[in-house]
Amino acid sequence: MVNAWTWGLIAGTAVAAALTFLLSLALRRRPRAVGLGALLVPVTGFCLWAFGITADTQRTATTRTFTTMTVLGRLLVGQVPVVHVTVGPPTTLALPPDRIVTVIPAGDPVSVVTTVTSSPAAAFWQGMCILGVAALLAVVVSRQAGYLAGVGLIAFGLYQLIAVAVFTPSTSGTAWYDWLYGTTSRGPVCGIAVGSVVAGLVLVRYTIVSDMLKRVTLASRVQLLTQTRAEAVDAAAAELRRLERDLHDGAQARLVAIGLSLRALEKMIPVSPDAATALALECREASALALADLRDLVRGIYPPILAERGIGDAVRALALDSPVKVATEVELTGRPPAPVEAAVYFAIAEALSNVAKHADARRTLVRLFHRDGMIRAEVMDDGGGGADPAQGTGLAGIERRLAAFDGILAVSSPLGGPTIVVIEVPCELSSPKTSTC
Repeated sequence: MVNAWTWGLIAGTAVAAALTFLLSLALRRRPRAVGLGALLVPVTGFCLWAFGITADTQRTATTRTFTTMTVLGRLLVGQVPVVHVTVGPPTTLALPPDRIVTVIPAGDPVSVVTTVTSSPAAAFWQGMCILGVAALLAVVVSRQAGYLAGVGLIAFGLYQLIAVAVFTPSTSGTAWYDWLYGTTSRGPVCGIAVGSVVAGLVLVRYTIVSDMLKRVTLASRVQLLTQTRAEAVDAAAAELRRLERDLHDGAQARLVAIGLSLRALEKMIPVSPDAATALALECREASALALADLRDLVRGIYPPILAERGIGDAVRALALDSPVKVATEVELTGRPPAPVEAAVYFAIAEALSNVAKHADARRTLVRLFHRDGMIRAEVMDDGGGGADPAQGTGLAGIERRLAAFDGILAVSSPLGGPTIVVIEVPCELSSPKTSTC
């Protein structure tokens, strides 16, 4: 089984695999895809060896039966011209190629057995050509070559198991389809076959199955991004409508009233100074209320404390303003990106608002920390429980806001409490600012 041609096949396979790998890397392919695709070359070399490409001899025997015909002292057996041989009536003759024999008497049936012996060198170089095609395929389409390597190993192993069960190698030699079985025995072939199937399944796991899972994940990711984009657009439109409504019903109405009062004040000053003074006081109070409305509106867009001091202090300010007793635990070594910071802040604010409105809680704990590339906020209260994101718009709004950043909202709220709201958003923290003062 091991001869000079076998060592030549091993060397050729190693060189082809190395060149395939280096050339694929030179073409700027992904290293993982290059490595898996280059496996097609050794798999092809292994299959060539198992089908006897390095065998010393390969014989093909063909038997034909003819009736001899005498023609002017010569004979044709089929279309083979033959020379005169003075033997009795034969039944079978083994004829080397290109030899001429005459069989006497004419008219007797003759079986001619022709044996053709191919050159091991010719078969070896044919195998090298097949190996070159496999290498070229691995360079051009590395990912698909990895598919073929895995499927080829599985198919080879299954074929060898079938060969053990079906074929019976002849005593005079083996053909390509049972060479491995004919030159070894049943046990080693079964072991090689099982190992080939297992290796093929592992390779298929990291090629075909992995790519299929990536495609499914990518499709679901695209679907999720499409949904969150639509929700983000809807949320932005709703936020603009809210701002317009708040301005129209709040500060704008007060400013219009102040303008009307000032016009009346102009007319009242010469006639009734005391009434004009009272109206001026009303205008001042109305302007203060309008300013407060505008400040509340600005806080709803982006709180100044959040912009100036970060989410940690902004959450502490929320806790101080809450009608429920709120304790805070903040462990952040930096600041998340501004959009993520705002999303988490408003999510915590909505959760605390729900506690104050619906939970009937006495204590609330807010924990805020960053771990494993995620900023995590936990809002826990000792209220009556029963919170369900599907039943209310507040928690559903938090989910939509967080989904735009690949964030998640988890709620545990059994009847009787406690309620735990967990918010997680992937992000990295910026380095904390240091002061030189």
